[in-house]
Amino acid sequence: MELKEQFEQAAAESKSLSEKPSNETLLQLYSLYKQGSIGDVNSDPPANPFDFVARAKYDAWAALKGKSSAEAMTAYIDLIRKLKG
Repeated sequence: MELKEQFEQAAAESKSLSEKPSNETLLQLYSLYKQGSIGDVNSDPPANPFDFVARAKYDAWAALKGKSSAEAMTAYIDLIRKLKG
């Protein structure tokens, strides 16, 4: 199976995990997914300084700047497999 297909399958499987991951793991999943599907962060940081969730998501994604899409996809797939057990 091609990497992109595995990535899309892992994304679908992420919606049916037996347990909800921790917030830290959810941020990791979010940032790896965005980096794998879009690439480096391509927007400005959230304007509202009190939107802590949006800021955390932005910062997590921005921290992966420079990581290739293939590396991010592979890390995402591995993390989903680990969460599935």
